[in-house]
Amino acid sequence: MKKYEVYKDIRKRAMIMGLPISLFALQMTVVIGSLLFIIFSFSLSVIILVFIFNGGLYIGLTQLTKYPALLHFKKVFPTTISNKKACIAGILANHENPNKI
Repeated sequence: MKKYEVYKDIRKRAMIMGLPISLFALQMTVVIGSLLFIIFSFSLSVIILVFIFNGGLYIGLTQLTKYPALLHFKKVFPTTISNKKACIAGILANHENPNKI
């Protein structure tokens, strides 16, 4: 009798060859474009360069999937969050008497 495993990762993103659907679609678009490039300019050096480019793109996209913080450039949230009312008088009053809170 055949046994089936329970699929427990139902809430995770769908992955094809280690890439999310959108990045996999980008990879396949580049592959089709590179095939057209090979067809219209057929030479051994072009074939080798296209294979290297496609392999590098695949490695880059998988690294981007594993470490999405690589493209995170700016901070979204401030370092501290406070709902203390800031005013000049309050700053000066606390500055004059630092023990008073």
